[in-house]
Amino acid sequence: MKVGDRVRVNQSVVVYIHPENRGQPFDLKDEEGEVIGIVNEWKGRPVSANLPILVKFTEKFKVHLKEEELELI
Repeated sequence: MKVGDRVRVNQSVVVYIHPENRGQPFDLKDEEGEVIGIVNEWKGRPVSANLPILVKFTEKFKVHLKEEELELI
């Protein structure tokens, strides 16, 4: 996966930060978005992030996910 790829969430991932459902569970399964970042370094040092893929679903909604939770479109 690389920045700019279109992806779809292929597993049930429940978040509580969705802009239209704040504080309520929202399942991201089958939602589509764009990869806007991959976390592999911090302050110039390599890191192994637990949720390295940053996906943008809307202008106000971005989520860090694992690669196995996503599929390329």
